[in-house]
Amino acid sequence: QLVEFGGGLVQAGESLRLSCAASDRTFSIYAVAWFRQAPGKEREFVAAVSDNGLRTYYGDSVKGRFAISRDNAANTVYLQMNSLKPGDTAVYCCAASLSIGSSQYGYDYWGQGTQVTVSS
Repeated sequence: QLVEFGGGLVQAGESLRLSCAASDRTFSIYAVAWFRQAPGKEREFVAAVSDNGLRTYYGDSVKGRFAISRDNAANTVYLQMNSLKPGDTAVYCCAASLSIGSSQYGYDYWGQGTQVTVSS
């Protein structure tokens, strides 16, 4: 089970940190990704981190602003979001897979999501 924390309402230019917590002790064998979906838009890949945290990937729209990391001892993956823009407004979900990638179809386990709203 994956549970997201940390969403909220911020102004443009501010920062937020999202957390994705897992209850499964085998969490450390999974790659974890963040996806987001804004109203009326398709789900978009945001970032992914490998099982050991050594490899990370980012969507083009967040490169240089967002950073993904993980703490396997705490069974948690983080998404640090800086310089937020109104266009970042969406529901953010974390997902887990045995292999890292940017396609939502490669992820087997999903959280319910947390709302991030960025005002101008």
